[in-house]
Amino acid sequence: MLLSVDCGALPRVDGFDLPADGTLLFFVHQEMDFDESPTDPGQYSRVVYVPDGTETAVAEPPDSACVGERIDVCAELRADLPLWLEEGDEGEDWHEFWEDLEWDDMSPFQQRLARYMERELPHLDELRSLAYGLWPSGAYLVIGGYADDEETIGSITAKTLAKGEWFSYLDEDALRLASEWIPLANEGRIYTEYYTKFMIRHDDLAAARWDKTLTVTNFEAP
Repeated sequence: MLLSVDCGALPRVDGFDLPADGTLLFFVHQEMDFDESPTDPGQYSRVVYVPDGTETAVAEPPDSACVGERIDVCAELRADLPLWLEEGDEGEDWHEFWEDLEWDDMSPFQQRLARYMERELPHLDELRSLAYGLWPSGAYLVIGGYADDEETIGSITAKTLAKGEWFSYLDEDALRLASEWIPLANEGRIYTEYYTKFMIRHDDLAAARWDKTLTVTNFEAP
């Protein structure tokens, strides 16, 4: 088991329909999940909901070498902006989301998004500062957020489209599909380690269809 979450201890957030109580258990074999075929997802991960009052027993792990150190966590709010709104490392708006694009090479959708950034958000710096000032966080494990990075969007499209296609996160159809999904839980990146994001559609979350959860496991190396 990677993580357990006491839903009753979490703040309520509009549009993020977690149960009001009970516990969510997140299971994943990260190495196998990383190598999983995108056309046959869900073999090496599972999300289980345990209502309050359910009798449970702690199972013995099959291999003690696979057991990591137990870490108790607490809940906090943090600001998590869409990737195309975040600020780059050098304080520039045009960071990695745009760095490989020239205007003439952009699709009409990408040009519309760029114009929106330039013309419709004149106080973007102030909005960022306000958000990060109200909800600063260096959390490693995150509940909620956005499905807007290359690995997540590419993996979700590959696992949900019939032909296992991989779409770029700068593709309009890919971003539209990604907007239907939300992270249930997301590990931060650590070099030379696996990290996993558990994704679920908004309507499946509202209906508590935990078996519809998909995982995106990546390996970060220096």
